[in-house]
Amino acid sequence: MNHSRVESYPITRFLMGNEAIARGVIEAGCSVATAYPGTPSSEVMESLSRWKTELAHKIYLEWSINEKVAFEVAYGASLSGKRAAVVMKMVGLNVASDPFLSAAYLGVRGGLVVIVADDPGPHSSQTEQDSRFFAWFAKVPVYDPGSPAEALTMTLKAFELSEKYHLPVMLRPCLRVCHARQNVTFSLPTEPVDVGAFEKNWTRWAATPKFRLVLHGELNQKIEHVSSMEPDAVPHLVSGTLKSRLAIITSGSVSSHVIDIVTSNPEMSDLPVFKVNLPYPLNRNNVQEIVNCNDRTLIVEETYPVIELQLSDRTNVIGRLSGHVPQEGELVPEIVDRIIRQFIGAKSSSELEPKLKARRPSLCAGCPHRPTFFMIKRLFDEAVYTGDIGCYTLGVNLSAVDTCLCMGASIGMACGFAKANGETDKRSRIVATIGDSTFFHAGVPALINAVHTGANFVLVLLDNNITAMTGGQPTPATGFTADGSVAVPVNLERLVSGCGVDFLEVVDPYDYDSLEDALTRARTYSVDQGAGVSVVIARRPCIRTVKLDPQALKFEVGANCDRCMTCVRDLECPAISFVKKDKIVKIDVEQCTGCGFCVKVCPEQAISAGRA
Repeated sequence: MNHSRVESYPITRFLMGNEAIARGVIEAGCSVATAYPGTPSSEVMESLSRWKTELAHKIYLEWSINEKVAFEVAYGASLSGKRAAVVMKMVGLNVASDPFLSAAYLGVRGGLVVIVADDPGPHSSQTEQDSRFFAWFAKVPVYDPGSPAEALTMTLKAFELSEKYHLPVMLRPCLRVCHARQNVTFSLPTEPVDVGAFEKNWTRWAATPKFRLVLHGELNQKIEHVSSMEPDAVPHLVSGTLKSRLAIITSGSVSSHVIDIVTSNPEMSDLPVFKVNLPYPLNRNNVQEIVNCNDRTLIVEETYPVIELQLSDRTNVIGRLSGHVPQEGELVPEIVDRIIRQFIGAKSSSELEPKLKARRPSLCAGCPHRPTFFMIKRLFDEAVYTGDIGCYTLGVNLSAVDTCLCMGASIGMACGFAKANGETDKRSRIVATIGDSTFFHAGVPALINAVHTGANFVLVLLDNNITAMTGGQPTPATGFTADGSVAVPVNLERLVSGCGVDFLEVVDPYDYDSLEDALTRARTYSVDQGAGVSVVIARRPCIRTVKLDPQALKFEVGANCDRCMTCVRDLECPAISFVKKDKIVKIDVEQCTGCGFCVKVCPEQAISAGRA
């Protein structure tokens, strides 16, 4: 391997968990890594790109169009004999579930690690789903790291376990592992692993149902061997002694909280804490023995009772199923401390949870989505607004998003609304909004379906040319890939037209008059004439990707402002606020990006341009 610089190994650096995972992928001799961005997983691919550059590594990196495709690309690489990794957040695993479950039956050749970041809370997700449960459902082993250092170690172990049993293996870091930082020691990466060229065998790699039954039997045997033979499936004592008649079993990110709390409180010093690195498949006999040897055992895990449910006898077990551990929400240190104190009968801690004033998220000042939502609301005041996943979900603040289900659902749901209510019902006035990245990810099939079935609604495609919400990753329309290599851009207009759409307009959302005209004509086409789906592409780069000119025009509110609050309430721009003390509307020149849309919005024409 050609390293860009010579360093003395081992090396210790202060790394984020996602950086540590990426380092583990590189150290393991992985040849292909694919991903779709989603918090809290996005930095894994970004870190892989940096490691690739720093080490002159030959790994192939790809931001795939969605998680299903990402999994399939990685799986193909595995069958070719190379080690591969695929990265996503937990709801992305829903998208990749079809190949994920099937791959468990078929097996792998080169090690295949499925890195799925969970979001207990949830902080930036639709659900709190526990990917360990999904691994159990698919019969795939899952490692559950509790720190960035463990995340690197378990990444290496996951590749080894995958090749040992010819199974996909999941690595499931939670948010607090992905975004925590720790001193992490790592070693010289190995050369890319190659287990040999692909050998054709249709009874395995293209198995029909008869052979799938055989493969299912093999899968069950593999899982049983992992459970009974692998040391990581056995809980190991990490704190305390065996003198107590109480015990704690824990796993994953919350294990760090448990260990910190127990080791920092003298009254808990003898309390034994057992940690499980491989919560599925669990060595059930070993865990049951721990439970049977104690009067009571507390199980603390994020987010579902995966360990609990694998026990045959839970008579003396306290956890989520008994109601002693909350059924929802993240297990933050304050909650874990309270749970453990109640378990041992100690007094509650006097520390109070911090009370913070909640502040709702808002589109950035100058965001090109804001004028689009404002105009949608103004022109379609009696419509139903089906929304989607991305920054533009924040259209709820402008009362222009009524629904948000999952990636790509705005188009499918718009079709459902339109078909359910009939052509003359006011409820059939539908405006769907979706971002460019989300449209590539999951919107295309839904648009084809809407065109094919003759649905009548307006689709506004909010095109800012990046995947903005997860950090600005490229989309298929950009001309580069995950590591900056040149890529073939996909033309969005041609794609939309290829879905069968006849009404297509492209407009700059900063252009008030053109935006109004395009949406008005779309309304006439779809709502008034019932001619089918109309698509308006509102195209302007994300404000965070544009280098702002410090000398650009800024704006101010004049004396003729009557405080109607249209700019504050309906436009909801963070740069515009009402100052209660002075009873004036004010524009913060530090936040104002100079888009100028507020000038057109003000009924009294009280906003004018000036120099900052």
